[in-house]
This record gives sequence, C-alpha cells and structure tokens, in this order.
Amino acid sequence: MEPISLRTPLALLLISLSVIAAVWWWLATPITLARAPIDPNAKLQCVSYTPFRGAQTPLDPTTQIPVEQIEQDLTELAKVTDCVRTYSIENGLDQVPGVAAKVGLKVMQGIWLGSNRFKNLQQIAIAVRLAKQYPDVITSLIVGNEVLLRGEMTTADLAANIRAVKAQANVPVTYADVWEYWLKNREIYDAVDFVTIHILPYWEDMPVKAKFAAAHVDDIRKRMAVAFPGKEILIGETGWPSAGRMREGALPSRTNQARVVSEILDLAKREGFRVNLIEAYDQPWKRKLEGTVGGYWGLFDSVHRQVKYPPGVAISNYPAWKLHMACGMVLSAFTFLAAWLTLRRRPWTPRPSAWLAVGISATTAGALLGIAVDKMTYESYGAGGWMMWGVLLAAGIAAPLLTAHALVAGRPLPTFLELVGPRDYRGKGGLAALLAVVLAATTVIATETALGFTFDPRYRDFPYASLTMAVVPFALLTLFNRRKEGTRPLAESVFAGLLAITAAYTLYNEGTINWQSDWTCAMYLLLAATLWRGRAAQNPE
Repeated sequence: MEPISLRTPLALLLISLSVIAAVWWWLATPITLARAPIDPNAKLQCVSYTPFRGAQTPLDPTTQIPVEQIEQDLTELAKVTDCVRTYSIENGLDQVPGVAAKVGLKVMQGIWLGSNRFKNLQQIAIAVRLAKQYPDVITSLIVGNEVLLRGEMTTADLAANIRAVKAQANVPVTYADVWEYWLKNREIYDAVDFVTIHILPYWEDMPVKAKFAAAHVDDIRKRMAVAFPGKEILIGETGWPSAGRMREGALPSRTNQARVVSEILDLAKREGFRVNLIEAYDQPWKRKLEGTVGGYWGLFDSVHRQVKYPPGVAISNYPAWKLHMACGMVLSAFTFLAAWLTLRRRPWTPRPSAWLAVGISATTAGALLGIAVDKMTYESYGAGGWMMWGVLLAAGIAAPLLTAHALVAGRPLPTFLELVGPRDYRGKGGLAALLAVVLAATTVIATETALGFTFDPRYRDFPYASLTMAVVPFALLTLFNRRKEGTRPLAESVFAGLLAITAAYTLYNEGTINWQSDWTCAMYLLLAATLWRGRAAQNPE
C-alpha cells in the first residue's frame, strides 16, 4: 500500500499546483484600452487635488502642508494635466495658486462652506483675494462643495453666499454638488455662472457597473443640459475607485478604474464637454470617513506618488501576480508536506478522502493567498485594522497546514471547550490546541464582520479570501473526521446561530449581484454549519 499512498499525494499536489497556476494566469490577464488613462501627449483637462500624505489629514485642523510638498505634487501633475481643482484654502492649500503659477497650471479654486458662518466668511475673503492676486491662474471659484448634500446650509443661504462672491470676484463663480441636488435646488442655477455637477457611478443610490459607467455619465450630463439650458454643464467630479468593497454590481479594481477613466475621457473628447476627474492622488485620510474605497480614487498612488497606469504598460489587477502565484504554490506544497510528515510518524494508510480533503484545502489556500495578502495591504487601516486582518490571514495560512495533520492523523476538529473549558474536556497535544486557537480566532473575526454587515455595512470590506482559506479546511475536517459522540457545545451553537442569521440578512441587504457579499456569506454559512456539527467529549483519565 505504501507506493499507492505516495503516488496519490504526489498526483494531487501536481493537480493543485496546476490549478493555482491557471487561477493566477486568469486573474492577472491584462486589459487593452484604446486610450491610456494618463497620457502626456493628451493632457487631462482638470483633476481634483488634495495634497495629504500618510497620516496627514484635514480632519486635524492643525495640519499644515509645507509648500515644498505641494511643489513636488504640482510639478508632477503639470506633466499630465492643464488644471487642478481644490476644495478649500485651509491646511496650507492657499499656497496652491502660487505654486501653480510657477509650474504652469490653472486652478479651479474651491471655497469650503459649512455650518460655521464666521469661518465661511473667512474662506470667501481669502479665496477672493487669491483670485485677484492670481488672475492668470485661478479660472473660477467654486463656492461650496456638496454643502446641500451634507445638510449644512439652506438653499437661500448658499445662494446668498454665491452672489456675495460674484459681487467681489473677477472670475466665473459656480457651486458643486451631486447632480440630484441640482435638480432638487433649481434656484442655485440662477446664482451661478455655470453648473458644476458630480457624477460618481459607484456611489449612485443604484450603483452602476463599471462597463456602463461612461454611458451613465453621458446620460446624466445630457439630462442636466436639458434641465438647465443656457449655461455650461461642467462635470466637476467623476471617476472610479481602484480598491474597496463592491456595491451591488459596482466593483472597485485597477482595471475597472483604468477602463472607466479612459472611456469617460474619450467620450469628453468626442462630445466636447469639460470634465474634472477625482482625483490626482489617493487620499488615505478619506478611509476614516468612507472605508477602504474612499482612499483609492487617485490616478497616482499615495505612497510613491507615481502614476498607477503608465502609458504602454499592461494594466492588470495583480501586477505582482507571479510572486502571488509562487507563494501560493509554496503554501500548497507545505500543506501536503505537513500531511506526509504526519503519515511518516503514523505508519498507516489514511482513507483516500483524507488526501482529497488535503488537496482541496491546499489548492484553495494556495489560489487565494495572493488575493488575501493584497486585500490585507490595502484594507488594513490603523493598528486595529492591521491586527484584525493580519490575524485572519495568519489563520487562513495556518488552517490548511494544521488540518492536513489532523486529516491524516484521523483527529476531529477541536471545540472551544478543549481550549478553555474544564480540565475534563481539555485536548492533548500542542497542534490540537493551536488548531483550536486558529478556529476560535477565525470564528470571532468572522462574527465581528458579519455583525458589522448587519448594523453598519456601507463602508465595510468583505473578507472572502482569508475567510475561505480558513473555513474550507475546517469544514472538510468536520466532514471527514467528525466526532460522532458527545454534546453540542453552547459557544459553537451561539456563534453558528449568529453567523447564519447575519449571513441571511446580508444576502438580502446587499443583493445577489454582489459576488463579494455572496461569497463571504457562503463562508459564514459554511462556518456556521461546521460549528453546529461540532461535538465535545470528555477525555478519559
């Protein structure tokens, strides 16, 4: 029987490696675009610019951006665009027009309005002064950004502020808001020189898929032109995020961002309308307000300040796919090695189903490892975020290794009682205890995220990759090595019930076309079933 038992895992290992290679070849397939999103030979009309890097944030009023930092950014932006749009004059942003004059950029100067009337007057006074100081640089003043959307000002007060600025300024004046709010507040149209609308297909109440985003932008623009004839319609914000959670069928990704931007720019060129893209650089601080997706709307990354999609370079969702594939293959091989080493210490022939389960666990973990690592790097925010996603990823790596040992050794999935219960229930062996720790960590994090999707879902990420890496091995171990006698532990029953209920609600709330949600909920349900089938038995003395 020994030759047969050796050939079986080797054959399964080769199959596993082949599947992992095929998955990554498919995932990394680049896209081809008729127009590069960033092309120095065809500069952007305008792009939103906020200078914050790393831990810098406008949410901290003491933040002051040095002029050298702005000079670095605008010097690079001048290579790809003719204009930048700003949103305020605080935190050192009043230095932008002066720097723009040096590097040859125009500025659409923003005036941030809110509920503080005194602060509004200060913002207006400084912006008007800058417009007079730099008449060849500042092309327009944008009086307020989505202040109606935020409910911080009445329509009458906003119109009064716009007229006050028009009376002092020597450049065109406008207001910027989501397109629906222009339709709800038509009196603002009379106060402005041109209409500035925001069209963000991803953030629509009914999210638009990336492949329909450009057509949606054009449809809304034409609708607004009919509603507000006689004045130019400027698209003041449009774009697509490169990372973050799905909203119905709207998927943030590198390829989708590149495609949407490219198609919108091509449409603007063909139909002759002005468009401002959001935004120049990824802004990490926005993640505190909008989750992961808020930090990844930039055409330049926030760390290296480099263009995400250089002209002539293939655009893939996983530029480092070869490294991801190699790491996945190593994890798969180590999973088989863990099973083989267990067999060497226990000279018996396990059932073929045990090796099949090892193969499925190894392949699943190996194929998803790169995705899980990629998601952890851009979804982790703050020490707490890094700790939670890091622990879940570690559980996803450890689970197939530890369950491979248990599958071949014929041991069941441990219960929480074997880890923290009375002495009579305590398991024996360090590997069994470690497996119980990994199961407990996975269960706690899965339940925390599941409850989050129930009570506060809008900005949360779906942990489908790391969760699958951990849950599938647990489920297979319970399927093939289930303890048939013993009591159903209370803790497992409670967690199983919570996971099942929250998964059902999330499926209803997110809709069935959000595959990230569907996949994550499937793992919640699989983990719930695994916990429910668990049995605890006292250890004989």
